[in-house]
Parts: sequence; structure tokens; C-alpha cells
Amino acid sequence: MLKVAALHSYYGQAHILADISLEVNAGEVVVLLGRNGAGKSTTLKSIVGLVRPQSGSIEFQGQRIERLAPYRIARMGLGYVPEDRRIFTDLSVLENLEVGRQAARVGAPTWDFEKLGALFPNLKEMPQRPGGRMSGGEQQMLTIARTLMGNPLCVLLDEPSEGVAPVIVDQMVEAIRGLKAAGVAILLSEQNLHFAIDVADRAYIIEKGGIRFSGTMAELQANAEIQAQYLAV
Repeated sequence: MLKVAALHSYYGQAHILADISLEVNAGEVVVLLGRNGAGKSTTLKSIVGLVRPQSGSIEFQGQRIERLAPYRIARMGLGYVPEDRRIFTDLSVLENLEVGRQAARVGAPTWDFEKLGALFPNLKEMPQRPGGRMSGGEQQMLTIARTLMGNPLCVLLDEPSEGVAPVIVDQMVEAIRGLKAAGVAILLSEQNLHFAIDVADRAYIIEKGGIRFSGTMAELQANAEIQAQYLAV
């Protein structure tokens, strides 16, 4: 569904991503692991067009997208949930969700408030609450739900467990499992290995802008040396 090959991205003169290649298949959860500053967020931003790659290719559903504007990529069915959430604090939960609404698309589940309420029970109880009066974890749920209102085939999640309470992390695990069961492909960036183990099928480890490991979660769990070298704090 999503294929990145030999991607190089820069911030000004700084070479951030060097020869990044990865794949996400339909109905699969793939995690991009690494420490702060390794290049995880830049990889996701490059895929959705917020950072323009200098070279390399990105294919989504067999179509090249690396030169497309972010809004055109979103309309193709590739959703993006930023780490900083970017909800509209003065709008209610329902109003925030309406901002993300797109038409139904072939091959993707269609989402509405009732289905999202089943995925995120917290949101179901607060349809009229302004975004600015929600906890950080609730805002994270709202950001994901707003992206799902676009009925995406694939979702990029940037650090979904970062800075939220453990009980919300547990709910996030169940939500990601629910998305996978619904047929949504997911690429998430994470530092939390335990969270990744709970939700992901495969992993890539990124360090200093390059992929250092690629394999199943079972292979990563069995490789203590790789974990110590690239994931230990």
C-alpha cells in the first residue's frame, strides 16, 4: 500500500534523512522506532508532503506522491496524525470531527461519530466539549478521530503514546488494534518499545536519519543487542 525508496530529506543544509526505504502493506501495523531526533517525524512529514524530499520515491496505492501537495495526498486516502495534535481548541468535539470529513472511498471503512465513539469511548461522552477543555490524552484521541473522518486507507501516527496517561495509552492500544481489524493500514513512529510490541506487526529502527534494523516484532524482541544499541535511553 505504501512504499518509500531511497528517500533523502533536508532541513535547509542539514541532511536529516539518508536513503530511507520502508513498506507498509494493507491491513498491517508497522512501527518506526528510534530515539528523539533520529528522524521519525521527518519521515512521516516527508511521506505526507509537509517536507519535500530532495530525492527518492514514495508510492501510495501504486501512485507516485513525493511531488504532490499535502492536501492532494490526503484526498487519496493517506491520513496523518501529527505529534502536536493541532486540534481547534475553540471548537467542540463534533465540530473538530466535521473539519476532517471527506467522502467515502472504495476499500476503506467509513467513519461517523457513532463508530468513532465505539473506538474512543471518552469522546462519545463529550460531543459538545471544546477541544481546549480536554486532557492531553483526550485531545490525542480527537486528533486521530478527526483524521479517521477522512476515511483513510492508511494512517500515519506520530508518537501516539507520548505524554499521555497510562490508562489512555492502554485505550490507544485497543484503538489501534480496532483500526487494524477494520482494515486500516498504520505506520506509527514511537519511542515506547512496549507500546510498539502491543500493536505492531513489523518494525524499522531509525538512527541518525538511516534505517538500522528491519524485521518482525518477534525478531526485534529476540535481539537484545539491537535494542540496547538503538533504543536504550
